Amino acid sequence: MPLYRRLPKRGFTNVHAKLCEIVSLSQLDKFEANTEIDNSKLIEAGIVSKGSMVKILANGEITKAFTVKVDKVSAQAKAQIENAGGKVVFVEE
Repeated sequence: MPLYRRLPKRGFTNVHAKLCEIVSLSQLDKFEANTEIDNSKLIEAGIVSKGSMVKILANGEITKAFTVKVDKVSAQAKAQIENAGGKVVFVEE
């Protein structure tokens, strides 16, 4: 019997899964204050790759006000952005 039939098959890989690239608040703090940050600016800065969804997590601190237009944001990250005077806008697919 061939080896591939003898080995156990485990797991499932969903080919239609939408994977998000993670961006932390400390990475966003490198941008200038009062700017609009969207996927294209993140691609230009080399933080995410082209064609991927972006999710912002509350790793680090933010000290400037931004308008952030991304696919997903964690609740803590949204609260920190709004406390700094910023705004969160979700991108429609």
